[in-house]
Amino acid sequence: MNKRPTFTVRRVLRALALTLPLGLALGQPAQAQSPFSAAAHVNDAIVTYYEIDQRALFLEVIRTPGDLRAVALESLVNERLQMAEARRLEVVASEQEIATGIAEFAARAELSAEDFIAAIGQEGVAPETFRDFMANNISWRNVVQTRFGARARAATSDAAVARALAHDPQLGSGQILLAEVIVPVTPENRETLRDDLAQLAVDLNFEIDLFTEAARRFSAAPTREQGGLTGWRALDSIPAQLREDMVLLSVGETYGPVVLGPAIGIFQLRGLSQGSFRAPATASVDYATLSLPALGSEAGQAALAALRAEIDQCNDLYALRPGAFVRQDQPLSAIPNDIAMVLSTLDTGEIGVTTAPDGMVTAVILCARTITPPEGGIEAVRQRLFAAQLEANAAALLEELRADAIITFD
Repeated sequence: MNKRPTFTVRRVLRALALTLPLGLALGQPAQAQSPFSAAAHVNDAIVTYYEIDQRALFLEVIRTPGDLRAVALESLVNERLQMAEARRLEVVASEQEIATGIAEFAARAELSAEDFIAAIGQEGVAPETFRDFMANNISWRNVVQTRFGARARAATSDAAVARALAHDPQLGSGQILLAEVIVPVTPENRETLRDDLAQLAVDLNFEIDLFTEAARRFSAAPTREQGGLTGWRALDSIPAQLREDMVLLSVGETYGPVVLGPAIGIFQLRGLSQGSFRAPATASVDYATLSLPALGSEAGQAALAALRAEIDQCNDLYALRPGAFVRQDQPLSAIPNDIAMVLSTLDTGEIGVTTAPDGMVTAVILCARTITPPEGGIEAVRQRLFAAQLEANAAALLEELRADAIITFD
């Protein structure tokens, strides 16, 4: 007789949290209600407090960060709309599809479906909770493929694949979403800045709202206006010595301090998406740099605006800024961290900036990336493009369904 596994699923499922569609936070519902009374009405359907409790418990088991009751409520509201659309299109998941989906999900934790359900049951998660979760995901997938499959296939042209192979930052083998607090080193803070930021990283660990506030208050980077968010970046555009550590972080975990040339930064992981194929590797990056006055001055703002207005590609610099720039083609590992982090956000011809302690600004222009395409990777890239198109259309459809719905919370 096979002995059931002890509950080590928390450890092996940690990475699965990245695959869950997390929604926007809502207020926590009152606790004094009957478990089976309505916490929310979604058109003619309801979400009960029991369902919220169970979904939150499931999210806790698979190590999802954040306000789990808020995430659970948001997800369940969305699922009511998604299932209604699946019924309208007559594409609700079949029992066979659900059984297959459960087995595949459990296999990620290296468990059978039976053992996985038993394991989460030890934590108080009812089998029906997990089944409903899988049924909705599969039904919604059927909706998206039915409505947008043909459109997505038409968008995966040879030209689109060629752009992806040229290292489109949104279509690498994996993507990372970071928030950052970047503070220039000055004579006044030189002795204490690293220790201060190390303590700040500890204080802000898993504190997403507080990290956002700190970025707006203290960061000198342009991302301060977005609460420190850098936008999704290709994993292989991050300097290797940082990437190896960052991919091991959990969502909300902080990292740093990191010396970035004339500044020191701390980072917080906000998202990580792993691709299903080996990415085109960046062999080298061709880029140009030139100095500008401090952005806090009118001259600095005007100089940066003029540069962006005049320069569409690096070759324009030879005619318009002769002798004022330095152009280099270097392996990613040889590029200073502060420059590499700016380059990771740019498309060809785009201009970013990094600021020195004395307030001088270095403009960074991406000229080109030289990449080595993955062997036999063309079709894998095409599939990645197809999935990205489906995801974008799915997000737009869900937003439309929410806008047309009558949603109330008790």
